This record gives sequence, C-alpha cells and structure tokens, in this order.
Amino acid sequence: MFEGISQTGRKMLMTGTLAAVLASLTMTAPVAADDYPDRPVDMVVGFGTGGSADRMARAMSNFLSEELETPVRVTNRPGAGTQVSANYILSRPDDGYTVYASTFAPYLTNTILTGGASYAIDDFSFVNFQWFDLDLIAANKDSGFEDLPSLLEEIRDNPGQVRGSVVQGSAGHLMVRLLLDEAGIPQDNLNLVTYNSGGEARSAVAGGQVHFTSISAEGSEGIREFLTPLAVVNDERIDQWDAPPINEALEPMGLEVPVLQGSMRGFAVSSEMERQYPERFEALSEAIQNTLARKDVQDHLSANDIGGVWIGPERANELMQANYEVFEKYAHLLK
Repeated sequence: MFEGISQTGRKMLMTGTLAAVLASLTMTAPVAADDYPDRPVDMVVGFGTGGSADRMARAMSNFLSEELETPVRVTNRPGAGTQVSANYILSRPDDGYTVYASTFAPYLTNTILTGGASYAIDDFSFVNFQWFDLDLIAANKDSGFEDLPSLLEEIRDNPGQVRGSVVQGSAGHLMVRLLLDEAGIPQDNLNLVTYNSGGEARSAVAGGQVHFTSISAEGSEGIREFLTPLAVVNDERIDQWDAPPINEALEPMGLEVPVLQGSMRGFAVSSEMERQYPERFEALSEAIQNTLARKDVQDHLSANDIGGVWIGPERANELMQANYEVFEKYAHLLK
C-alpha cells in the first residue's frame, strides 16, 4: 500500500515524525482568496467527538481558517461507519464550501463493501491523507490477559464471556474477525461491541466495560496507563508500544493473519466539486498544504500526537483505491 516508500519511511509516515521534513519541502505561494472562499467553510467530521478524526479536524481548522481567510466550522455527523457523513457530503452543493474530514480508510471503503452504500469511492476526491496509523490490540490492565493467545483461548473456551470494543467497519474490526476465523473460533463466541468513534471504543476498554480493544495505536496514547498491549498489527515491533507484531504474537498457536493497513486520515470533497470547480479544488489543496508547511502547525500537531504529512491529491487517491482492493478481499467477514 506504501509502494515506493521505504520501510523506514513507512514507519516515519505512521508516527508522523517525517511530517516536518515533508512540509518544509512543500511550501507553496499563499492562496489567493479573491473569490473563493468568500464565506465560511463547513468541515464535516465522519465520527463523534473525541476520536482521532475529530481531533485532527479541530486541530487543523483554526490554522486552515487563517490560510483560507474565512472561518472553518467543524461539525460531527457520526453513524453507520461514516455512511451518514458521506451521504451528507454528497447531498451538499458541490461548491467547495463543505469539506469532509474523516478516517477514510478503511471506513469509507467498508460502507461500500459491507454497508450497502449507494455511492462509490470515485464519488469523492481526496485532497490529502496527513495521518497514517497502525492498529493495536490491547487488553484492560485488570482483565488478566497478558498475551494474545490467552485472549483467543478464553474466547474459544468460554463463549459469550469476553467483551471487546472496535469502531464499526474499521481495520481493527476486520482484524478481530480475521483472528477468530483463522483460529476456528465461532464469531458468536465473542461479545463484540461496535462504536461510531475511537474515543468511545477507547473509553470502553479504559473503563473496564470491555476486556480488550482493537484500534488505532497512535490515538490510544491517552489511555496507555489502563492498557496491557497484546500485539501491534505490523510486520515488526514499534517504539511506541511494547508489544509483539501480530504474527509473532500468534506463533504459539501456529497461526498467521494478513497484516492489514490501519487508518488513513485526512480531507476530501465530492468529485463533482473538483470537476466543476477545479480552481477551487486547487485553492483548497494549497491551503491545506500551506497549513501543514507551517512550523507552528507542526509543533501543535506533534504536541497532540496527530500526524501532519502532506502527500497530495494524486497519491491520496491512489492509496484509497489500493485500500479498497485489499479490503474487498476480506469484506465478507464484516457482513
């Protein structure tokens, strides 16, 4: 999925440490705002408050407002794995005054593959993905689970007794289903609770309402003290979490699962907006690029553990298509 990016570069993208370097290379001329925008821009978040997409949108909105020289108003429209927000975006005028902020991969993909959405990936133009993340499987520290095999064995041996939290349609959701499938454990053995935002899913495991969670790793820093990390969904260990890579964790069980790409967060508009108003699309893209090129923005994002990479529309759309093709292969597990 990160074709053309080295393993080291890939790790840096995920942690956001490459952001400042990339941003410094991508500074463009100031955006001319003579005609667009001449009124406030609405930024619609595909999840509830407190999750990673919401934090990214709110962190960026004030700075982006300065670049666009107009207010940027953030609202949340969670539901149905981002289908509610996606339909809302497509129902708005295609004039560039409604911007979509979300964790697009894999949620938007899964609304199409498993949620019965009437739209397609091509109905959206992705301006930029600025925050890449991998998933973490972690147990509540008081749950008694110290490794992934013991968790799976408990699910097998005591149907209905283990509770887990995931965000509906996420890579973490699919990974839990894949784990049960590969281990030959009936899906109904697990009491899996789905949420519309990462904040809700994390609160559930931190508060002990569920035994474990499978969710974006970087956004989980705030609840680290409540967790026992069991595995990271990656090919190798990472510095942020003291946990084995997923397939290393599964070795005692003789199992292996596909390593799924976690989250890709950023901004998009309807594809009709880009088609009808290409100059506005360019102005919005440059405003986001310029925002990410600012040192004060990078410092703010870094202080809040939020990614800040600029990859641009062409690469963002390529990655979204690649994500769709990967998840299409396993979508039947989420139905």
